[in-house]
Amino acid sequence: MRLLMVSDTHLPKRAKRLPEQLLAELPYADVVFHAGDWVDTATLDLLESRSRRLIGVYGNNDGPQLRSRLPEVAYAELGGLRFGVVHETGPAQGREARCAARFPDLDVLVFGHSHIPWDTTAPTGLRLLNPGSPTDRRRQPHCTYLTATVADGALTEVTLHRLPQRESDSGRGRAVIR
Repeated sequence: MRLLMVSDTHLPKRAKRLPEQLLAELPYADVVFHAGDWVDTATLDLLESRSRRLIGVYGNNDGPQLRSRLPEVAYAELGGLRFGVVHETGPAQGREARCAARFPDLDVLVFGHSHIPWDTTAPTGLRLLNPGSPTDRRRQPHCTYLTATVADGALTEVTLHRLPQRESDSGRGRAVIR
């Protein structure tokens, strides 16, 4: 089972559309995760229409329309692994212990908010994944997203995809997609 993970798309505030490289991944993904901060409902509609299965949550920048359609935390069992999705997990320091305590029954937690790619494992075995952002790199060198495979009850082939650098506006790292 192939997974595609994104977060913090912030459309249309940070970019006008999702990158073509990311959109080209959609037909190959069995499950698409979005860890919040969509900002517009058009992105949710697009991913719902192009995904075999979409698991998403709302983020701190998502208004009432998105919050009425999405949960704060989502759960799914996929290929024998228990997944959770949430937007915000707090500061990086202590994240593994905090998330392991909050989500003791999960194998994998997909999260967003920081726009910083993250892949660690808590002492309890909980795998924490943040795909970064495909549209707003902030202080990161690249916009990013993740893909992974679930096979035989294991998460494998976790790959961080770096999108080509684009011109940024006002030095804040916001992607200008032309």
